[in-house]
Amino acid sequence: MKTEIVAVGTELLLGQIVDTNSSWMGEQLALAGIDSHYQTKVGDNPDRIEDAFRLALDRSDAVIVCGGLGPTQDDITREVLASVMEVDLVLDERIAERIRSMFANRHRSMPENNLRQAMVPVGATPIPQQPGTAPGLVAPIRWVRGVGAIGEGAAAPEGAEVLDRVVYVVPGVPYEMREMLNGTVLGDLQRRAGLTATIESRVLRTWGQSESGLAEMLAGRIEELDEVGNPTLAFLASGIEGIKVRITAKGADSAEAWSLIDAEQDKLEALLGDLVFAYDDDNMETAVLAELGQLGLTLGVAETITGGRMANRLSSAEAAMRSGTAPGGARLGDPGLASGSDDTASDVGDPRTFAGGIVARSEHLIDYLLRAGSSEVSPLGDDLVPPVASAAGAEALARAARLRTGASVGLAVTAIEDRAAATPEHPFGTAFLAVSISAQPARGDLGAVAHRDQADEIRLPGDRERLADYSAISALNLLRLILQDRR
Repeated sequence: MKTEIVAVGTELLLGQIVDTNSSWMGEQLALAGIDSHYQTKVGDNPDRIEDAFRLALDRSDAVIVCGGLGPTQDDITREVLASVMEVDLVLDERIAERIRSMFANRHRSMPENNLRQAMVPVGATPIPQQPGTAPGLVAPIRWVRGVGAIGEGAAAPEGAEVLDRVVYVVPGVPYEMREMLNGTVLGDLQRRAGLTATIESRVLRTWGQSESGLAEMLAGRIEELDEVGNPTLAFLASGIEGIKVRITAKGADSAEAWSLIDAEQDKLEALLGDLVFAYDDDNMETAVLAELGQLGLTLGVAETITGGRMANRLSSAEAAMRSGTAPGGARLGDPGLASGSDDTASDVGDPRTFAGGIVARSEHLIDYLLRAGSSEVSPLGDDLVPPVASAAGAEALARAARLRTGASVGLAVTAIEDRAAATPEHPFGTAFLAVSISAQPARGDLGAVAHRDQADEIRLPGDRERLADYSAISALNLLRLILQDRR
């Protein structure tokens, strides 16, 4: 079963929208065991869309078309599909009523244009999942390569091979497309392909090593797996989100596949050690917040170069974790790294694990934070405050973050962000990361926590934006390692 993806929309060609839908669908097809050899982007032009459809149907068993299902005049995927199938479009009253209900539930009147979305090519069936006004379609087609569609009961050209093809049409809105693919398309493709095996996958998220470095660390294991063939490993570089190592296994059923994955995960973690910080869709901030919640600690941050990046990531992650909508299923209070467990949410209570953050850009604010009459911030006294762009300065700022936010843990980032201030010893791109933890007595089921201040100096590549991004994630990773007693 060979499947092809056709993404429709002039905005994709102009670069106004990045086509993340096709890459996501390609990944899901691979995980489902379906071959996908081609991905095509085509603008909102009927002739070019039809050419793309015909080419895809000539060379692939199934075609997934994404986009062009809206209510406006340039949304012409339905019309082109009907033309390729050589059938009429007819109004599906059930879809029309569903769209009317959606507008009524929002207390809005429905423009008549939206009824275009209820038009279905004869022979196609709507996909049951319809989170928005655009319905998806499944359209089986009897096809002759180089000729086109053959209607039911029609005779094919003499000597021609009639091929069973299928076109799936899904909206370009990502969450709508994903619901339809997971709910209908992938299962239908596997059924048509006669696949009985189950394919499962888990992603190990790592930080602190390059893709080539990871490949070198795992070279021996990769060679062993190449001989066995199942499970398999793949690497995906994800910028400031680290390097992902995906384990994919095939089994007679889901339990067998997960058993293979669990065993392989144990082997990889023994090789990778503390480079692994999370799993699947969890990220560095959910990992850090889960560790803090496990220890009963709260966190305050102070940022210079990062300009609020840490505070933004942490506050967004905490909100998702509290509501149970974090991507990987992380919840505050979960033991260890969150990895999509089905445990019910624990009572995290107040105050919030993330107490808040301070973005200190001006010398006046930095001076206030580091002086402010507290010997805990600057043990040497108010008149002996260290330079902020230094290990000692970052450490003092971490203490200030802890004290000013009322948290039990302070995290701070500073850097040499001005090339004019760089020196041979501290060139542009030098970042200083610091953690300050106040001593906590044992309470309830929580053990005592010792006082600790620690600062790290690192060198980061790239321009100022990359320096800021990588400083933020590196600081969170330092805190993770300290909380796990790995540093």
